[in-house]
Formats: sequence, structure tokens, C-alpha cells
Amino acid sequence: MKKLDVAVVFGTRPEAVKMAPLVHALRASRTLRPVVVVTAQHREMLDQMLDIFGIVPDYDLNLMRPNQELSELTARLTLSLDDVLKEAKPSAVLVQGDTTSVLAASLVAFYHRIPVGHVEAGLRTGDMRNPFPEEMNRVLTARLTDWHFAPTQSAADNLLNEGVRPESVFLTGNTVIDALLDARTRPQAAPRAVAAGRRMVLVTTHRRENFGEPLARICLAVRELLDANPDLDVVFPVHPNPNVSAVVRAVLADHPRAALCEPLDYLSFISAMDASYFVMSDSGGVQEEAPALGKPVLVLREETERAEAISFGVAELVGTDTRRIVERAQTLLSSRDDYRRMATGASPFGDGHAAHRIVSILENALARGTVANEALLQAEA
Repeated sequence: MKKLDVAVVFGTRPEAVKMAPLVHALRASRTLRPVVVVTAQHREMLDQMLDIFGIVPDYDLNLMRPNQELSELTARLTLSLDDVLKEAKPSAVLVQGDTTSVLAASLVAFYHRIPVGHVEAGLRTGDMRNPFPEEMNRVLTARLTDWHFAPTQSAADNLLNEGVRPESVFLTGNTVIDALLDARTRPQAAPRAVAAGRRMVLVTTHRRENFGEPLARICLAVRELLDANPDLDVVFPVHPNPNVSAVVRAVLADHPRAALCEPLDYLSFISAMDASYFVMSDSGGVQEEAPALGKPVLVLREETERAEAISFGVAELVGTDTRRIVERAQTLLSSRDDYRRMATGASPFGDGHAAHRIVSILENALARGTVANEALLQAEA
């Protein structure tokens, strides 16, 4: 029997991490096969992930440009993805998360009457401008989606509260845990060494809403923490975007215990998280990964769509105010009880089998030839 093609669209490193388990699960399917489409919003970091997970794209759009505007990126994505879907004619399209690639791919798939599966569906902050533009991307994508693969119960509840049909919402867990558990089994993921008597904090930041003054405040907080704690080292992989790198290096480059480095490959990053005392980050993926490793997370954002991490006590929303960041980080460094409460909390993001659940749902749905918006398409026709 001929297998049905499923287009798996992604363009950033975090998307690659979360889509790689699905590509492998689709390869193992008896009825489906993946058609990998990369938009390459993160060129170098994406290529690292493709190499680590042994994925060769069927289509590489190579759309990364320095400092491109969102409107320009959206237009180029729409036109390029339109050409791909016309040629590939997949039976379904899978997107993940909340990037501009996700919104563009979902819209183009809808234009071609191809059903869309949204991986990590239902995350919400409730503020359309925070994070920007991610909240808008995922809210609009939900209106175009046929299968909503919610990573947690609260994400599923968000969708149901918005009026999404219950039969199209599936609680699957998060594929990031699938990828994380796989990475920890690899020999090259051995933990990064930290000298005896010292503690290391891992810091990452890249979000658009933190460009400028918020990022400067974050970096000043890191510097204050280093000055106040002689036993503390910071590892700070610096995002290549000049809006990030220029600010980080201006504030921290001359500090002897701030190790500013190029973005780490995935296995090295997991190793660094594993070796850290705790993590400070504005990354959504880190909020999911670090708790699974028993590492507290201070979230450098004003809002988070990973509310479960906060409610489970494994992450804390601290924003970008220098004083607030220093206060909460110093508490973790000084109080064993506070640290232990966060470090021993349960992770709410899954058991490592999310990809197989998603592929099983797709196999059953495509075998029946049913999609959630079938009635809409028939009415439009």
C-alpha cells in the first residue's frame, strides 16, 4: 500500500527539537511518511539540529535574512510554501508552536484544502501582544487547525474554552520530552564539568519583546549576581541576532566569570542544563526541558504560556526588572529549602511518548479520510 505523505514544516531550532521525534515516528509508520520542509529561520542552529537527529530536508526554503521585518518574512514564507504544497501535495501538514512559519504554513495549507495538525496547540498568555508576535500566531493558527495536539490539560482546556470542537483536541504530552530523553542517552551528552565548590547558572534570552532595555536590565541582573556571589559562574550562549548579542556583550563581555559563547548545539545545551544549578531564560522550550532535568527556572518574561510550570512550582515568572531578578535568583542561591522545593517538583510536560500518540491519531484519521473542517470545506465548495 502506498504511504500517505505528511508535510512536517519547521524553521527554528526549538521547532526542530520538537518535530524531530515526529519525523522519526512517521518514518516508522506503516501508512504515513514524512516530507520535511524547513523554512530555515535559524540557518546555522537549524542545521546543527538536522545533523544531530539525522534529518535531511525534502525542501529547504532558506528564508533567513538579517533583520528582516515580520511582514517581509510572512510574505516570502507564504509564496515559498505555496510552491511546495502545490508540488508535494501532502495529505496533511504538521506545524509546531508559534512562529511565523507556523502561521504561514497553516494558512497556505488551508488555501490548498490540506488538513493541519498543530503540535503544542493551546498555549496562551491571554495577551495578544505578549509574547509578540507568538501569541497572535498561535491564536490564528488554532482557527486553521484540524487536529489540535495539546501538550497539557490546561492547553487543551484553553482550546475548549475558545470553542474548539472537543473531538479535534487531543492530549498528547509534549514532544520536547521525547527529544530530551533521547538526547540524554547519547554518549556525547555527558554533563558539562563544574569545578568543586562552584555553582553554574545557565542564562539564555532571545525573545523579540526583550530587545533593548529589557535585555539590558537582564544583563545587569546577571552582573550583580556574579559580583555578589564569588562561587558563581554564568554560562550565557549568546543568540546571533545583533539585537541580542550587542547588548549582552556590552554589559557582560568584560566579566571574568561570565562565559559568553556561541549558541550551543542541542546535546551540549542539554549537558549544560544538566550541570547547572538553575536556569534563567525567556525561552519557552527551556521552561519545559529544565524541570524534566530537576532544574529550577526563573522565567525572564512578563507572561508565560507554560502556566503548568509555574503552578507545579518548578518555574517562577520574574520578568525583566533587574531588582526582581536579583532578588529571586539570590533566594535560590542562599536558601536550600527554596531551592529544593523547585528542584524536586514534578514536570508536567509528558512521558516521552507524545510523537507516537500524534502519529497514531493521524494514521487513524487519514485512514478514515476525515478531517475536522470537512463540513467547512464542503460548504465553501
